[in-house]
Amino acid sequence: MKYYLIAPAKTFHSSDNLLTYSSETPLKIGQIVEIPLGRQSTIGIVVKNTTQPDFDTKSITKIIYEQPLPKKLVDALFWLSSYYRCPLSTVIQAALPRGITKNRRGKLPEAPNITPIDNPLNSAQRAAIRAIEENPANTILLHGITGSGKTNIYIELCARTLTKKQSVILLVPEIALTSQLVRNFQQHFKNITLLHSNLTESLRHQLWEKILTDNQPQVIIGPRSALFAPVQNLGLIIIDEAHEPAYHQEQNPKYSASLLAGKLAKTVLGTATPLISDYYLCKSHNAVVEINQLAIESNKHTSISVIDLKDRSDFTKSRILSNQLIESIKASLANNTQSMLFHNRRGTAPMTICDKCGWQALCPNCFLPLVLHADAFQMRCHTCARNFPVPTACPECKNASIHHKGFGTKLIEDELHRLFPSAKIARFDMDTDDDLKLTKIYDEVYRGDYDIIVGTQMIAKGFDFPRLTTLGIVQADAGLSLPDFSSEERTFQLITQVIGRAKRGHQNSNIFIQSFQPDHPIISLASQSDYASFYNYLVQKRQQSKLPPYSFLLKLSVTYKTETATVKNIRTLYKKVIQTAKQLQIPENRIVVSPPMPAFHERTSTGYTWQLVIKAKSRQNLLDIFDHLPKNNYLHYDFDPISLL
Repeated sequence: MKYYLIAPAKTFHSSDNLLTYSSETPLKIGQIVEIPLGRQSTIGIVVKNTTQPDFDTKSITKIIYEQPLPKKLVDALFWLSSYYRCPLSTVIQAALPRGITKNRRGKLPEAPNITPIDNPLNSAQRAAIRAIEENPANTILLHGITGSGKTNIYIELCARTLTKKQSVILLVPEIALTSQLVRNFQQHFKNITLLHSNLTESLRHQLWEKILTDNQPQVIIGPRSALFAPVQNLGLIIIDEAHEPAYHQEQNPKYSASLLAGKLAKTVLGTATPLISDYYLCKSHNAVVEINQLAIESNKHTSISVIDLKDRSDFTKSRILSNQLIESIKASLANNTQSMLFHNRRGTAPMTICDKCGWQALCPNCFLPLVLHADAFQMRCHTCARNFPVPTACPECKNASIHHKGFGTKLIEDELHRLFPSAKIARFDMDTDDDLKLTKIYDEVYRGDYDIIVGTQMIAKGFDFPRLTTLGIVQADAGLSLPDFSSEERTFQLITQVIGRAKRGHQNSNIFIQSFQPDHPIISLASQSDYASFYNYLVQKRQQSKLPPYSFLLKLSVTYKTETATVKNIRTLYKKVIQTAKQLQIPENRIVVSPPMPAFHERTSTGYTWQLVIKAKSRQNLLDIFDHLPKNNYLHYDFDPISLL
């Protein structure tokens, strides 16, 4: 009889994450087995051999797979649990497919027969590849301007890794929004597996099993969860659009995909607008590779104009589209080229208020502003997706002076139909019908079947529009008003990414950036795509405010049914944090604890939420404080949050 320590995928009442089981059959480290736990059965991962204990043990029920999980993956699961203080069982549940004990039927689709096409590289791309391969750092930032051909670099790195008989994981923010990149990879490699949330449980399980048992080098493409793919002999991880918030898991287990990737294999972070923290860390390790040349040399010219939304003399033909932008759209229509308008708010109007008493239409479930959708003539909550009738009079004062303020992509579309009735217009946002989403009709948009494109941030991610000659950012400063340390960074990224749709060297183009704050440093630097100055500007602000990358953050929040209970408990928690820091003898100059404050979304259907934020120079200080705090279902925590909202 042999004995093993096994990590179960179910929480149990014990101070240890591991349990001892016996087996007559020798087991391998990383094997997935079924084990009895209490009166039920669960699955577990074999972690290590052990000696016979001085207590009775249960035997494993059965071996689920002969092929064990890769050792680096098992080690990464333990690291994730410790680094983010998340139960190991929760991490294992996220790493393994649902219904793993079921016998699946059905045949996987056969890989298409392809003839790999050439992947021409220019001198800048070849230099970038050499720099990446020669750099000893485990995580390397590939900072390339939009249109520099980062995809070609990914493909070449992937081909070289496969030649070494090693596999590759390519992470994308969302499969649906990166179909063009996926299509490029499918033209070069045969053994590709796509993992994403639209797969059925059965198919996802079958694909996971194929990855586990396939000894041939392979390419795995998917969102952040693809990091848990049990791929053997992993040689490289590529994270495309590495600045995207989608790479941060917000539910347990919470984690950063870039940090987790670094525990699994050599990692390349590809982006035109790196996160400040990523750039700072990679720069300090001499692990930044810059590429500032377009993939295809071009003599095309791009004109960028910043228009003040407060100057109403520029808005005589439309209250939301400037005269200059309208004239440029007219010219594009006359030349049979395309125009694009970007605004990161959907619907018709984001706010409905009574001009007499100030009443505002709020969702009774989320207590957030309802958005008018004029096409369906409904008020809609973009958080819980509930619909409500449009008020014709104020429910408080009964006055009929109801006004809809602001604008979204639907109102922009309506305005374009008024101004250009013969133009063919396509709108892409979360409200777009499935059959008309950009991923479904991209080929039609690409070849110019649509004259004007309107959309939210989904049109800014990786798509190529070679016929684009007019680009309008309708309200560039919309995100700057958010009370969060990341709002300026996110605004710069969005503007730069959108501008990149028209600066790829295909056409002479005109870009119009409309803003209520045209002189704001972020608007000015983004209009010039000046990342270096933006980085210097923001990194100085972060240093003065003791924010990442100059500190580590822990956000603690409590939620109770009443405001009184919430305030009482957050104050108690604040005192406990201060007391714990003193007991641990953490110097006052190495830690900052914010006073308790209401959360950005203070009131929801679950109650009231207040929070406090701890900044520390050492992440270990945060872990030590957290370990001494009382845990209950009312306390929520987030290490390394990308936002404090």
